[in-house]
Amino acid sequence: MHDSASVNPLAQKQSAGSLIRFALPSVATMVFMGLYTVVDVVFVARFVSPDAMASINIATPAINLIVGFATMLATGGNAIVATKMGTGCERESRRDFTLIALSGFVVAALVAMLGNAFLDPLVGCLGATPALKPYCMDYMAIILAFAPAIVLQVLFQNAVIAAGRPGVGTAMAVVCGLSNIAFDYLFLAVMGLGISGAAWGTVTGYTVAALMGFAFFASRKGGLRFAKPSRDLKVIAKSCGNGASEMVSQAAAAVTTFLFNAAMLSLAEEAGVAAVTIVIYAQFLVASLFIGFSMGTAPVISYDYGSGDKAALSNVFRSCLKCIAVVSVAACILAFLLAPALSALFAEPGSPVFSMASAGLAIFSTSFLFSGLNTFASAAFTALSNGRLSALVSFLRTFGLVPLCILLLPRLLGIDGVWMAVPIAEAVTFALAATLLFCNGNRYGYRSHEVVGAADKAAHGS
Repeated sequence: MHDSASVNPLAQKQSAGSLIRFALPSVATMVFMGLYTVVDVVFVARFVSPDAMASINIATPAINLIVGFATMLATGGNAIVATKMGTGCERESRRDFTLIALSGFVVAALVAMLGNAFLDPLVGCLGATPALKPYCMDYMAIILAFAPAIVLQVLFQNAVIAAGRPGVGTAMAVVCGLSNIAFDYLFLAVMGLGISGAAWGTVTGYTVAALMGFAFFASRKGGLRFAKPSRDLKVIAKSCGNGASEMVSQAAAAVTTFLFNAAMLSLAEEAGVAAVTIVIYAQFLVASLFIGFSMGTAPVISYDYGSGDKAALSNVFRSCLKCIAVVSVAACILAFLLAPALSALFAEPGSPVFSMASAGLAIFSTSFLFSGLNTFASAAFTALSNGRLSALVSFLRTFGLVPLCILLLPRLLGIDGVWMAVPIAEAVTFALAATLLFCNGNRYGYRSHEVVGAADKAAHGS
């Protein structure tokens, strides 16, 4: 029975403009999260040391795995929940959502306990040098302890979109981001707590957002909200399978960050790790545009697919691809032109770290021409409950190509080879992603001639 579909924004017909407006809160959320993550690193670079900044990148692979698990559950579960909402199974969608959130919390609590119990060998495995290890230990001990807050923040940030309230997600991001920045300033600039202060600022932001999300879903009287959790553990298995591509992406980010660190340590020691930290975080800020847009439009795709409205689905796809093309070109040009200015935020102009980062970001910026479509393709196939194709796209652009490029290119081109690894991987994946989107259009109904014609009429009519 449709007890809320009539008021759910996902049920509304989306023109290109309304789709952008619907996705905009998610884009703003991710960009804001990217900004305060970058600000976090800037504070460490300015108020602690370049080595402390490098230590954050050493610790990043472990954090990637935590976020990857949460994103896998969130995106895979969101597809299930939004699809059931589209078919009118509101009660079942609530119970599934509650089970997903509860499972995420339990697993994260185990990670927190085990991570701190084996912290010393974990830091060693991540490749920390004697100069970086003390910073890594202090930072990771606090981050791991708050793994449940990190997981719940990611879950709730995604779930409010399926609930038809993306603006709430933006509010969560703004509040937790401002909290992070404020506490970073307090702990680092005022109190001088060093790298530990940065960790406390970060977990404070995650905790505030998680509590806001919990309050939102606990207080709702209708729509998606907490309910008695489902006992169907197949929901968790399906969520993990359907969202596997997002876990692949984060696990691959962990592996590639580790390899980037190892390559730069061998080529330029700790200064090289500091430089690659700058490039990775600048890249994350641009990537957040594509991630936010894909997250914001994925529930619409799932809903239209679940409701069988192929004309609406076709219109959504066409609008998404146009937006991605424009933003991809603009991001590439701006990143290239602003490479020195971005690098100067983290390192003193003229320093070895600044010179390496500025040159690296200029080369790295070419990847933005391709990464937008790759990100959308992976999210779109997840939204269509095709975790296999989604994982294939994610695997190729990450595990499949980047490690190979990092291992081979520096041997031939030195440090420039490190910067070229991701652009080459994204370009190859772009060809595959475009082919998969084209070839599966008729299967899902967003590319057939009749549907495209109907979508055009609907778009012009709106």
